[in-house]
Amino acid sequence: MTSFWTGKRVRLRGIEPDDWMAFMRLATDEEGLGDLLRPPRSAEGYRVWAKEQAVVQAEGDCFQLVVEAADTGQVVGAVGAYQADPRAGWFEYGVTIGAGQRRRGYAAEATTLLLGYMFDERRYHKCQARVFAHNLPSLALQRRLGFVEEGRLRDHVFHGGRHHDLLLMGMLAEEFAQSREQGGG
Repeated sequence: MTSFWTGKRVRLRGIEPDDWMAFMRLATDEEGLGDLLRPPRSAEGYRVWAKEQAVVQAEGDCFQLVVEAADTGQVVGAVGAYQADPRAGWFEYGVTIGAGQRRRGYAAEATTLLLGYMFDERRYHKCQARVFAHNLPSLALQRRLGFVEEGRLRDHVFHGGRHHDLLLMGMLAEEFAQSREQGGG
């Protein structure tokens, strides 16, 4: 039997101490996308962070996983649930794929695996995603997966010397189930 966490293109797994270099590269790639600018972190800082993440227990339904290419085992990104309100039934997720690995279906499959777990196993009702309005590839991914725009926070984020809108995207569990039935997830 294949693991629940393995798809055709990706395998999701916990963070290992040796993943620190991959996360350092992902942070650089995110900055290049126009993500929030953060002060640089030292290599030692990434080593310590990865070592801590390798042994940390998930806090409720909030966790981060490594996205590996199923055919090579190479770390290509990360996906996770970063906020969750089990009482209200919603969670927020995020996904990032390294610059040289984009447009290969890794983000879509990693997200679908995560959504399947959160909706089917953890019984959440809704997933939310926050996307910078200028990040057109991420917006296209969210829409392709079945997320709909629920709101726009105007001039909400300051980056690169100017303010940017932030889009709030959402998907309900029944929309995810319907998307899978139609072959979209």
